[in-house]
Amino acid sequence: MKTTLLGVQHLLAMYAGAVLVPLIVGKAIGLDATQLTYLVSVDIMMCGVATLFQIWSNRYFGIGLPVVLGCTFTAVGPMIAIGENFGVSAIYGSVISSGIIIVFISGYFGKMIKFFPPVVTGSVVTIIGITLIPVAVTNMAGGHDAPDFGSLMNIALSFGTLAVIVLFYRFTNGFLQAISILLGLMVGTIAAIVLGVVDFTNLHNASMFHMVEPFFLGAPTFHLSPIVTMTLVAMVSLVESTGVYFALGDICKKDLEEKDLERGYRAEGLASVVGGIFNAFPYTTFSQNVGLMQMTGVKSRKVIAVTAIMLISLGFMPKIAALATIIPPAVLGGAMVAMFGMVVSQGIKMLSTVVADSQDNAMIIACSVGLGLGVSVVPDLFGQLPNGLQILTSNGIVAGSLTAILLNIIFNMLPTKKSRIAVESIDQQL
Repeated sequence: MKTTLLGVQHLLAMYAGAVLVPLIVGKAIGLDATQLTYLVSVDIMMCGVATLFQIWSNRYFGIGLPVVLGCTFTAVGPMIAIGENFGVSAIYGSVISSGIIIVFISGYFGKMIKFFPPVVTGSVVTIIGITLIPVAVTNMAGGHDAPDFGSLMNIALSFGTLAVIVLFYRFTNGFLQAISILLGLMVGTIAAIVLGVVDFTNLHNASMFHMVEPFFLGAPTFHLSPIVTMTLVAMVSLVESTGVYFALGDICKKDLEEKDLERGYRAEGLASVVGGIFNAFPYTTFSQNVGLMQMTGVKSRKVIAVTAIMLISLGFMPKIAALATIIPPAVLGGAMVAMFGMVVSQGIKMLSTVVADSQDNAMIIACSVGLGLGVSVVPDLFGQLPNGLQILTSNGIVAGSLTAILLNIIFNMLPTKKSRIAVESIDQQL
């Protein structure tokens, strides 16, 4: 019984993140109620499958630590952009392709990680967070093409939800603080029900049980630009996961070796491949569950296995998934401002450790964030370039990421005149 309760606690800690990503992406790309219910339920199920891939350590995949996986928020902006420009089938083509690439490069990623220092990953995370904010604000007003866009009702619901989240985050601690987003959504939705603006049709029509099926939303299609975009997102997620791996290794008193990391990376790639086949999303480690382990002191893989089995079971219950789809766009938008703002905050936190190190890092950040945001706001900036080059320039996240990688190589990896002079001076002294 104790193990089950601890498993439920881990489920609640990550449930908001697991549900919100498919809700945000599904509504942004125009899925209908049935498709959205399926998307939420299959994503919940695949969170459990992805978690089992990691905790089940074997020769080929799985890091063997009590890690919980969920859909990465880093992928939200790119998936919405891919869906709007190439269609929903291209999202899954890019997710499957990026997962396959990660599986193949997992053995080499430890060596490639030098191309993704904090100045690069921090810039990418910041760009992603900034480009998501307009999506949140649009939902606060009621969502695209809403007949009551910007109404006082929508404004009141969205800011009320945001206020509840802020209050819970400020005046509680521990578990309640960890689920402040979920609590804000619950309070906001209850208020919307009282005001009579919630549609229960989808909940009534949803069946109690169903079987998931491959390619329910359509067979995948493959385009180079979306694949490049999602592969970059996956690599950034791996860098973030590496930090979680080492944090958990420290908590569990386990010294991680290169082979452990390789199996962890491969498990994430495999989860994305299977997730893409069932029309779910790419997965990464959830740090909130690491914080929960630090608070409780419980670090058993058995507890996480219980959480994973619960998630898989919920994935076969559309009625449960449909509960999440009744959340009004305005309520969701209020929560999204906090969540996406935290993505920006995380990026700034990552950059704060390096921006003071040198003016070179400041220039890398300035150019990559500036170009990434600029291309997102003015996507036709490179409209006159050949189509082959537009693959790398038409998406702000890709443009900003590649800029950060290239400038990091130029400023921090290539030998400079000053370094050559210093080396020559040392040689002369010797």
